[in-house]
Amino acid sequence: MINREWHLLSRPVGWPKPEDFALVEAEVPTPGAGQVLVRNKYLSVDPYMRGRMSAAKSYTAPFELGKVMQGGAVGEVVESNAEGIAVGDHVLHFFGWREYAVVRAESAVKVDADAAPLSTYLGVLGMTGLTAYAGLLRTASFKEGDSVFVSGAAGAVGSQVGQIAKLKGASRVIGSAGSDEKVKLLVEEYGFDAAFNYKSGKVSDQLREAAPDGVDIYFDNVGGDHLEAAIGSLNQGGRIAVCGMISVYNNTEAAPGPRNLARLIQTRGRIEGFLVGDHYDLQPEFVSEVGPWVASGDLKYRETVVEGIENNLEAFLGVLRGDNTGKMIVKL
Repeated sequence: MINREWHLLSRPVGWPKPEDFALVEAEVPTPGAGQVLVRNKYLSVDPYMRGRMSAAKSYTAPFELGKVMQGGAVGEVVESNAEGIAVGDHVLHFFGWREYAVVRAESAVKVDADAAPLSTYLGVLGMTGLTAYAGLLRTASFKEGDSVFVSGAAGAVGSQVGQIAKLKGASRVIGSAGSDEKVKLLVEEYGFDAAFNYKSGKVSDQLREAAPDGVDIYFDNVGGDHLEAAIGSLNQGGRIAVCGMISVYNNTEAAPGPRNLARLIQTRGRIEGFLVGDHYDLQPEFVSEVGPWVASGDLKYRETVVEGIENNLEAFLGVLRGDNTGKMIVKL
């Protein structure tokens, strides 16, 4: 049996190039005591993976050169040497970018394939969903009546942030996206009050038009001109939760910071970065609240599905380009 897996060959400078990676054939590994062998069915590709391709010190270790990369995955257990996990069980784990993975039992989370589609455990009911939930409710301290601006709003995290804000009683939710089609999706399907295409004009001008009374919360997935615009429209006591800054991930030189940070003094505003890994204590609350919204259709989600392990890299590059609507998933 052959196990195909993606290796990082060299650290990308600027935009990642195909020659920085290789799809390698290896033997299917054998699980040891306390381990299970999982045949992956769905793999996750996410913007944060770009940071792990660099050697720069960060909140998590970089990918090792010449070795298989990692990422969220969900699959079926095909061999088990662990108590409590049986052959045929489905588990969520962190050994993606490959077809088969050996996983320690304590690192595998059993999921119910009958309760929800397996792919949702990588998105709306998984890490991206919890990121939206924790960032909005805990980091940004959302309260009923807040006006919320979300960048990258058609993505897996952003789309859920906006919908949770509406379900929790936001007075107004505004989103930015990179195409007119995505803008239409935000308003007509996800229930945003307003949205704009950031490619169609200056972000600060479009935000002021969409939110004439300012914003109380900005959920940042983009950085750059979006962050500066949000600071310019922030109301007194406003909060900014920094989840990601995809606009600068492939820069080869340091990006200039917002030029209007002094406005935070006037507004008594707050900017706070966060990582979902610091908020896993919210997981039970998140599932109990968001799960029924998903089941009832009150919270809608989209997935962009790419078929085949051979297309895993292209799916990842597509996330960096903004090709996806909702969560980008690779189906094996």
